[in-house]
Amino acid sequence: DVQLQASGGGLVQPGGSLRLSCAASNFNLEDYAIGWFRQAPGKEREGVSCISSSGSSTYYADSVKGRFTISRDNDKNTVYLQMSSLKPEDTAVYYCAASEYPCLRSTFYNVAYYDYWGQGTQVTVSS
Repeated sequence: DVQLQASGGGLVQPGGSLRLSCAASNFNLEDYAIGWFRQAPGKEREGVSCISSSGSSTYYADSVKGRFTISRDNDKNTVYLQMSSLKPEDTAVYYCAASEYPCLRSTFYNVAYYDYWGQGTQVTVSS
């Protein structure tokens, strides 16, 4: 069974930081592009970022550019999302997903390009 496990969410004050992790079981993450998505209550799932299988290409939604950084450690079979300068509007359930399709600027935010999904981790930004 292919499994992705997102973790690292929590409650943080505005301006704070969190690092999310996406770990894989039963498959090698290095063979896939990995995306992070988020979904706030009553809203559609939104693409946040993606990283290519090699780590050489990364893309970000405009809403998080300059504040979030995606990275991967293929030796640990894990992808990270470092989130800084968090805002209340970043509050959502965050999901990681794996794609056999390349990470491209034109498609990274489209859920249809992703094959496997993790279960999500809650991020709440509030004072």
